[in-house]
Amino acid sequence: MNDNKNTILAIILSALVLIGWQYFFATPQQQARREPAQPTARQEQQAQPQQKTPSVPAAGAPAAEAVADRAAVLALSERVPIETDSLRGSIALKGARIDDLALVRYHETVDPKSPPIVLLSPSGSRDPFYAEFGWTAGENKIKLPTSDTVWTQEGSGPLSVGHPVTLVWDNGEGLVFRRTIAVDDKYLFTITQDVVNKSANPVTLYPYGLISRHGTPQTAGYYILHEGLIGYLGEDGLKEYTYKNMQDLKPDASGNKQVDFNVTGGWLGITDKYWAAVLLPDPKARIKARYSTATIGGKEAYQTDYLLDAVTIAPGASGATSARLFAGAKEVHLVDDYERRYNLNHFDLLIDWGWFYFITKPLFLALDWFYHLVGNFGLAILIVTVLIKIAFFPLANKSYASMAKMKAVQPQMMALRERYADDKVKQQQALMELYKKEKINPLAGCLPIVIQIPVFFSLYKVLFVTIEMRHAPFFGWIRDLSAADPTNIFTLFGLIPFDPTIIPVIGHFLHLGIWPLIMGVTMWLQMKLNPAPPDPAQAMVFNWMPLIFTFMLASFPAGLVIYWAWNNTLSIIQQSIIMRKHGAKIELLDNIKAVFVRKKPQP
Repeated sequence: MNDNKNTILAIILSALVLIGWQYFFATPQQQARREPAQPTARQEQQAQPQQKTPSVPAAGAPAAEAVADRAAVLALSERVPIETDSLRGSIALKGARIDDLALVRYHETVDPKSPPIVLLSPSGSRDPFYAEFGWTAGENKIKLPTSDTVWTQEGSGPLSVGHPVTLVWDNGEGLVFRRTIAVDDKYLFTITQDVVNKSANPVTLYPYGLISRHGTPQTAGYYILHEGLIGYLGEDGLKEYTYKNMQDLKPDASGNKQVDFNVTGGWLGITDKYWAAVLLPDPKARIKARYSTATIGGKEAYQTDYLLDAVTIAPGASGATSARLFAGAKEVHLVDDYERRYNLNHFDLLIDWGWFYFITKPLFLALDWFYHLVGNFGLAILIVTVLIKIAFFPLANKSYASMAKMKAVQPQMMALRERYADDKVKQQQALMELYKKEKINPLAGCLPIVIQIPVFFSLYKVLFVTIEMRHAPFFGWIRDLSAADPTNIFTLFGLIPFDPTIIPVIGHFLHLGIWPLIMGVTMWLQMKLNPAPPDPAQAMVFNWMPLIFTFMLASFPAGLVIYWAWNNTLSIIQQSIIMRKHGAKIELLDNIKAVFVRKKPQP
C-alpha cells in the first residue's frame, strides 16, 4: 500500500511542479514581457519633453485596397527577382521594400508538392508583412525616399548568391541615394545604404530599419511558445511581446501604443512558430528601438523598428550605413552560426528554448546528432531515451531497489499496522524504525516519475518549437512527429468517413490514435507491475489513470507519445529485473489475471 501511496504522492508532486512552474515562472514571464518596458518609454518622454527627435516612419496605409489575389498586387510595381536555392521572391522598385518572399525548402503540408511557405507579402495584399530600410531627417525638410519612391536598378539580373542588386534614386536636390542588397545561400540579407551629397550644404540623416506586419496572424496560443514581437536589446535583455500584449498597451499622450528602448547592441523583429523576420543592425551600434501597434485599414498593424545615430554628410562627400535582415526558417544550427559569425547578441534565443534552456537545447543537439547518424528523428528519440535511462540508472536503480525491499517487508508492515491499529503515532514510529533497519526510503518510488518531468517537458518543447521536427517522419502512418497521431479508433482508423471532432463539447476528446493507445497500454502494464492497493479509492485512481492519460496525450505530438510509450516499456523491463534481483515478487501477471478473473464469493 505504501508503494501506491508513494506513486500517488509522485503524481501530486508532478502536478505541483507543473502548476508551480506555471504560477511562479510562466505567468510572471508573460507579465514581464509587457510591463517593464512601459515605464522606460514614459520616462524618456518626460525627460525630453521639448526635444523633437527624428522617428522611424509608422506603418502606412495599404497602397491599394486589400485583395485576395497576391499576384495582382505584386504586378502593380516593377520588381527585381530574388532567386536562391532557399528563397524565391522579389523586391519592389516602388518603395524598394523586401516584401515578397517564399521559403522554397518548406511546404505547407507534408506533401512535397504543396505550395511553399510564403513569409513576406506586399502592402495591399491580404496579409502585408515586409521589411524596409531608409533614412529620416528630423526637422530638416529634405526630400527623402519613401514607400512611393520609384528606384532604378543599376545593371540587370535577379538578386542571387554572389550577385547583389543596387538600386539608385536622385532626389533632384543634390542628394543621390544608393541601396545595395546582397543575400547568402540561406536567409540573410545585407543592406548597404550610401548617400552622395552634391549640394552646397551639409545634411544630417538618421538610418533606420523596420519590419511591419498588418493583421494579427493565427497563432498556436500555447504559453510554452512565443509568437509575436521579439528582440534581444542590449542591457535590457530578451523582450518578448505577444500580439495580445501589444494590443493591451496603454496609449501614450499622442495616442500611440508603443514601447521604446535605448540600448547598445541588439536585434529585433517578428517571429512565428517556425519562421521569423528580424532586423540585425551593427551589434556595436547604439540604437533607439521600438515596438508599436496601430489600427490601419480596419486591422491591427504591428511594427518593430530601430533608429541609428545621425550621419552628417559634408558637401561633395558621401555617407554610408549597413545592416542585415534575417528572413526565413529558424533552423537551429543556422541561427547559431549567424550568432557566432556576426557576433550577434544571444541570437539563438530567437528560438524559444524556454526556461529549461539548459536541458532543452542540449536535448535537441543530441537528437539532431543521432538523427544524422540513423536518418530518422523517431529512432533518435528512442536512442536518446535509452541514454537518459542509462544516465539516471544509479538513481532509478536505488529507487526500484528500495521499492523491492518494501515489497519484501510488506508482511512486517501489515503486522505493525494491525498491532498498532488504534495508535497511529506508534504505528508511524514503528514503520520508520523498520525503514531505518532495512535501509528503505519510503519516498523512493516518487523519484522515477519526478526526475522525468523536466526531460518530458523539454522534449515537448523540442518537438513543438524546432523546425527540424516539423514534417519529420517515423515509420508507417507517422509522417510528422511534431503533429498528433493521425489515426483514430473512433473512425475505425479511417474506415468510417466521419470526423468526430466536429461534435460539440466532447468532439475534441474523440480523437484517439494508435500510438496513444500503445502508450496507455504500457502505462497500464507499469501500474500492474505493483500490487493492487487495498484501498478502493486508491485502486480506482490507479485503474482510471492510464485511460485518462491516454486521452490527455492523444492530441500531443506523436514523437512525445512514442517517447512516453518507449520510456514506460524500458521502465517495466528495468523494474522487473531489479525486483527479481532483490527477491521481490513480480505482480504483473497476477494483477493482470485479477482484472479479468473475478474471485468467486466464498460460501
